[in-house]
Amino acid sequence: MKIRDRFSLLLLIGLLSFARAADLPEGPGLADRFPGDQNIASNPAVIFSEDFETKDYAARWDDVRNEGKRVLSLVDPALPVLGRHCLQVTADLESNTGGGLTKWFTSSETLFIRFYTKFDRECDYVHHFVTLRANRSLQGEGRWSGFGKAGLLPKGDDYFITALEPAGEWTKWPAPGHWNFYTYWPDMKKAPDGNYWGNSFKPDQQADIKKGEWICAEFMLKHNTPGKPDGEQAYWINGRRMGSWTGIKWRTVPELMANSLTLESYVTDMWTKHQINIVSFDNLVIAKEYIGPTR
Repeated sequence: MKIRDRFSLLLLIGLLSFARAADLPEGPGLADRFPGDQNIASNPAVIFSEDFETKDYAARWDDVRNEGKRVLSLVDPALPVLGRHCLQVTADLESNTGGGLTKWFTSSETLFIRFYTKFDRECDYVHHFVTLRANRSLQGEGRWSGFGKAGLLPKGDDYFITALEPAGEWTKWPAPGHWNFYTYWPDMKKAPDGNYWGNSFKPDQQADIKKGEWICAEFMLKHNTPGKPDGEQAYWINGRRMGSWTGIKWRTVPELMANSLTLESYVTDMWTKHQINIVSFDNLVIAKEYIGPTR
């Protein structure tokens, strides 16, 4: 290929990626029609929603990690649009690594996950956060195929993972850090130690995550045509699109789809020095279209 032709191809790819990013919405979305997310589950685009307004919230989830029943609790969010209760996750490094909830669901070609979160003013670094996994099935052992895969390379027919989480860049940024995707997929890069640790997708420039205030976070995953690199992911903070990435080959078989979400604050002593680390969550929605902030 001539240099001029190669340059033209790269320019075309860049323009197509820019055009796709420009197509992604910002600002108000589906939630704008449901103040405070009330009755948002009635919208046909919504797959699952959770506002933590009732004490039996755990019954709506499929797996609960609440060691000693001391990690998860309902508290007042002190933000009117979020109702009377939110989920508070308290990690105590002397006795646990935090906790959270997992939901399996019937997937869609494109998924949007929106949640509100707040980091306590004394919260240190968080190891893992809100995670979307593709598992081989929704039943039996197959539904766990995307769990316990740290350091392993996906084959394309077994699992893939992407998580929107705060990253401190090995304490380079003040805790809890900057937003990024932590992602496992078949074309990921190997780490210097020979393992396949999640690769990071993040914009070049962004502000430190603020503590002590509610943040509306949303991310999107578009499945690829099996075997082709036409998958995507993107994320928004407070209704503003922060980053989008295309050309991802998530899978090689059509039956593998993102079908479980873990809402958690997982904390270890790898970078974290504070013993108690508190993170709150509220108004989670999984949908087939862009959700946007509530009002």
